[in-house]
Amino acid sequence: MTKFNPLLVFLLASLLCNAQRKPSQYVNPFIGTSNFGTTNPGPIAVRGMANVSPFNVAGPQNLPFEKDSRWWSTPYSSDNNFLTGFSHVNLSGVGCPELGVILAMPTTGEVITDHEKYGSTYSDEIAKAGYYSNKLDKYNIIVEATATTRTGISRYTFPEGKANILLNLGLGLTNEQGAQIKVVSSTEIEGIRSVGSFCYYKPEEAYPVYFVAQFSEPADEFGVWKKPTTYKGEEAQWMGYNGKTRLMKGYTKEVVGDSIGAYMRYDFKNPTQVEMKVGISYVSIENARENLEKETSGKTFTEIVVSTATEWDEHLSRIEVEGGSDDDKTIFYTALYHTLIHPSTLNDFNGEYPKMRTRETLKTTGTRYTVFSLWDTYRNLHQLMSLVYPEQQSNMVKSMLQIYDESGWLPKWELNATETTTMVGDPAGIVIADTYLKGIQDFDVEKAYEAMIKSADQLEGNPLRPGINDYITKGYLTTKTTNSGSVSTTQEYNISDFAIAQLAKALSKKEDFKRFSKRSISYRNLFDKEFNLLRPKNDDGSWLTPYNPETGANFVKNLGFIEGNAWQYTFMVSHDVKGLIKLMGGSKPFAYKLQEVFDKKQFDMANEPDIAYPYLFNYVKGEEWRTQKTVSELLSTYFKNAPDGLPGNDDTGTMSAWAVFSMMGIYPVSPADPIYAATVPVFDRITIQLNPKYYSNKSIQITKDGDGEVLSNMMLDGKKINTPFISHQKLTNAGRLHFITNKK
Repeated sequence: MTKFNPLLVFLLASLLCNAQRKPSQYVNPFIGTSNFGTTNPGPIAVRGMANVSPFNVAGPQNLPFEKDSRWWSTPYSSDNNFLTGFSHVNLSGVGCPELGVILAMPTTGEVITDHEKYGSTYSDEIAKAGYYSNKLDKYNIIVEATATTRTGISRYTFPEGKANILLNLGLGLTNEQGAQIKVVSSTEIEGIRSVGSFCYYKPEEAYPVYFVAQFSEPADEFGVWKKPTTYKGEEAQWMGYNGKTRLMKGYTKEVVGDSIGAYMRYDFKNPTQVEMKVGISYVSIENARENLEKETSGKTFTEIVVSTATEWDEHLSRIEVEGGSDDDKTIFYTALYHTLIHPSTLNDFNGEYPKMRTRETLKTTGTRYTVFSLWDTYRNLHQLMSLVYPEQQSNMVKSMLQIYDESGWLPKWELNATETTTMVGDPAGIVIADTYLKGIQDFDVEKAYEAMIKSADQLEGNPLRPGINDYITKGYLTTKTTNSGSVSTTQEYNISDFAIAQLAKALSKKEDFKRFSKRSISYRNLFDKEFNLLRPKNDDGSWLTPYNPETGANFVKNLGFIEGNAWQYTFMVSHDVKGLIKLMGGSKPFAYKLQEVFDKKQFDMANEPDIAYPYLFNYVKGEEWRTQKTVSELLSTYFKNAPDGLPGNDDTGTMSAWAVFSMMGIYPVSPADPIYAATVPVFDRITIQLNPKYYSNKSIQITKDGDGEVLSNMMLDGKKINTPFISHQKLTNAGRLHFITNKK
């Protein structure tokens, strides 16, 4: 038999392409797989439920980046080289361990069920949008993987001889345990894996993920295994099998436990390929099987690879870029790719999905999205979706309203129909208001407004705004209200109230507009002129003393701020920059203090609170060049065509969205205020294709003259713009936004 070359898959795809590279061919899924970016290179469809990731974070061979030796939140690190399988449900760019389960591993020789013994080093890695391949050195097996929305597909090229495919339900990234597995036939295995407790919250809401695995070749032998708990005490002396793995050949009933799995075993006379398809569902085994069949039936592995790449191209090509280097395009399209992973699909092919918390089966006619890391994504990712993928953003808002219907509250950090309550603030309303104000209004805005008002005003039993009594009576949270983040949580509530005020204004609710506009600037009570920074207050209104405004950097817990310090939060009031300028004594002191954040190395590109800081210089006439200089430096320093090419956790696409906007020369600097701040674009020409259902224009062009570092002029359809800001409405109704640059 001719030796199989996995690159042949892409030769076929290339024949279908024009001479010009398609956007998906610029995507480098290895970006973000080091430096704690926590992305993975495994294939996934656009907003897919299934993701086949190489799993190389288990076992002492992978120290120091080993999942049980530290806080670790990704199934893959490019720093490691010992692989123990391929997980089929994963999260991308998060900071807490979860999912990373349903691990498949091809091996040769005898059936070994201990992952530290059957694991292997690997080589010849290839990763593209919708495709991954490597060679398992220990077994000389070529592994290839692709995915549809709800199914992971693998193709194993085995050498002749004894071969095995293991499905290990005991190993995973999640800290939850418990599973069930059953061999249905010589070509099918089904099962359930318990997951949950994201960020170590709400273990009582652990939930099941269901799967069905089908194999293209019938096994010569199959079986299951179970490693029971090791008993101690009097009974242990009688148990010769105590703690020992039980291998049950030919067993066809359900096996339940923590450390369990199943295997398919072959004896190949020649090198042979076996395809394995794993359908996923959060509703039932039957739905997992239907997802698999509806999405993959009658399709070859190569056809699915090409189909998934085509789907990625359809989405990535909504933005076309010209000019810049190949690395620039790779960084850009990989960032755009990362923004199209989460939020991801929760509902099955038939529309069914689990209800919040109780997990009763409900049904949707659209797409029910999940993985709403809203403390991160309210700042820029949803603004990108509204501009480029408004049909998706509309469904995301509708999903949030479904969550409200089911749970009584808008989401904060929702994951697979559980509210994890991770992080702080009341962010969903910010996203909803921003979406509506950008003209995406095909959702029940009155219900949305009702939900926003509920979380803003309910004094008792309010999971979205802990400490709301002090917030309303004093205008801020105190060091007594909470033991961490009194100032920053006040700021988050302010931004949410600003969003309510803007939506109230659009809906002609004048009294609410006045009330929430006033509430939105209460952070001013925490501004201390001694430091020209924000400072926590005690319950009696006195300042927290002693006080070091630098305390809190590098995630050090402190009374005033969540994941940051006073330098990294004081300017996080982009809805009230003019007010902050006045508090600081005018434009010059404001610009000086803002520059100090960077000069004193207090700016943290790897976290969200100060993510808009570089664009705030635009609010001071004559200082706009600092925005352009700073953004350019940050892009070149932190965003690279390399595994460490993200500044840190991608935070479900938030860091990537910052890069996408910044490279295009526009940034949504103030959530729920539909404006963009300008900077120098990386590319000479950017064409954004608009969805005609939501926008009257077919496309927008952003162009640049010159290779200068600073902007000398901005033109909108030939007319000069005298401010470094442009409204969403003007941008989307224009044909061309043109930048003219000069050397500084």
